[in-house]
Amino acid sequence: MAATPPDSQSMWIALGAMAAVGLVVGLVVAGRVSPLATFVPSMVMLAWTVTYALDMNRALSLIPSEPSVNQIIRDAGWGSRAMLTTGVFALLGVALFIPVLMPSRWARRRDDLDEDYEATPEGSYY
Repeated sequence: MAATPPDSQSMWIALGAMAAVGLVVGLVVAGRVSPLATFVPSMVMLAWTVTYALDMNRALSLIPSEPSVNQIIRDAGWGSRAMLTTGVFALLGVALFIPVLMPSRWARRRDDLDEDYEATPEGSYY
């Protein structure tokens, strides 16, 4: 059976949003930013996955689904539920945690100004 391409506008919006999230994750993982930029989200995703594995009802209760919540937030909640139950959060959590283990990410960057510094002899005023 041949698959039919998605016709609805919301499907294309969802695919575009996932592509944008993938681009941001790729830039954060590969870029030279603080290691905490990947550590904090990875711990949140992995903790939520562990909570789901230990107590499914508690983990799913964190997702907003009440009728009093805006429809856009409820739709995002359905996406979060899908990613949590299929293990995508676990995959992203591990992918974001791996760069934290690289020692070069924690090293201080060398500034060009440090090389121009000339030490003055002891006893001189200028």
